[in-house]
Amino acid sequence: MIKLIMSDMDGTLLDENGELPAGFAGIVAQLRERGVQFAPSSGRQYYSLLDTFQAYKDEFIFIAENGTLVMRRGEELFSCPLAEHLALQVVEEAKEIPGVYIAYAGKKYGYVLPEQNVQTFRDELAKYYTHTQVAEDFHADSINDTVIKVSIFDPTGHAGESIYPRLKKFSDRMQIVLASDYWVDAIDLFINKGIAVQQIQKKLHITPMESAAFGDFMNDAEMMSSVYYSYAMANAHPDLARLARYRAKSNAEHGVILAIQELIDSGMCGEPLPKA
Repeated sequence: MIKLIMSDMDGTLLDENGELPAGFAGIVAQLRERGVQFAPSSGRQYYSLLDTFQAYKDEFIFIAENGTLVMRRGEELFSCPLAEHLALQVVEEAKEIPGVYIAYAGKKYGYVLPEQNVQTFRDELAKYYTHTQVAEDFHADSINDTVIKVSIFDPTGHAGESIYPRLKKFSDRMQIVLASDYWVDAIDLFINKGIAVQQIQKKLHITPMESAAFGDFMNDAEMMSSVYYSYAMANAHPDLARLARYRAKSNAEHGVILAIQELIDSGMCGEPLPKA
C-alpha cells in the first residue's frame, strides 16, 4: 500500500507551461483522505516550491535543491551542505566557461555575481528561485549563509557539452549532475534526491514498497531506485526511463495526475481514513 509519493517538478508534474495541471487539487484531496503523504522533489529552491504550493505549505514535505534541503511545516528535516572550498572551486572553473551563468545556492537565498545580474539570467533564475541576492563574492563571511548547491546555466541548452565535461573532474569530491539541457548542478558527494527520500522514509517509518516517485531527468535517477513504484514520464531522458519500473504519460498530458488516479482507483494508495 502506497503511503508516500514524490514528484519532480519541471518536465514531470508541471505542464509544458510550467503550471500545475488541472485536477491537482482533487488528487491532493484524495491522497489526504487516504493518509498518503505528497512530497514535491526538485532542484528548485525551497521558497520557490513553497510559493507554488502555498495552499499546502503545512501539508507537503518539500525536497528542495536536489535533495540537499528537506523541509516540513517550516522546519528543516534534513540538509546536506556542500563544503565551501569545493563550491568555490566549481565557481572558479565555471568562470572560465564562456557564456554560462552561476547560481550559488544557500539555505536562505540564491546568489548571483554583479557582472552576471543580467535580465536573461534573472528571467531563468526566477523560474526556480524566489529569494535571490546579488553578492560581490560567495564566501560564507560575505553572504552569511550555508552553501548547499552550485548550479551553472547554459542559455543555449547545451549544458551537456559546454559545462558537464568541464566539471566532471570534480566527480571524486562532489556530485556533478546534469539536471537538464540547460543546467548542471554540483552538490555534496553523498547526497541526492534518493538519499533525501530515504531519510524521509526512515523518519516516517515508510518502506520503499510503500513509496512511489515520478521523474524525467537524470537528477531523478537515485529517487527511482529508492522506491518500488518508480515512474518515468513519456518525455523522460532515455537513461532514466531504463531505470524506472513504470511509465506515465508526458507532463504535457498531465501524466503524474493520471497515474496517481489509477493508483487510487486500483486501491494501491492508502485507505480512506475513518471519519470523525
